[in-house]
Amino acid sequence: MPIRVGDKWSAMVILCLEQGPRRFSELRVPLRAPTPKVLTQTLRALERDGLITRTVYAEVPARVEYELTALGHTLLELIAAGRRWAEEHMPTLLAARAAYESHNTGMG
Repeated sequence: MPIRVGDKWSAMVILCLEQGPRRFSELRVPLRAPTPKVLTQTLRALERDGLITRTVYAEVPARVEYELTALGHTLLELIAAGRRWAEEHMPTLLAARAAYESHNTGMG
């Protein structure tokens, strides 16, 4: 079974954890779009794959923090490389998308 690094939210969660541990609510703010259910599923998958840890503190109210593992930190350079590639090729990607949309408009 593959790991979930390439799904919609995993890389963004990993980037949000780059600077250190964060609580669930602290992840939701910069990400904005995912529902709590989707963010929970993403966090569980990353934890399952050993990319993040989940620490529950015995406090009232309960406090849970998520943090990158050493393995999770190794993905940061790969994500940065993907970002650089996208920035470098953005004009070509956008032109290809526009050509596709233009050619396929009305074909349904």
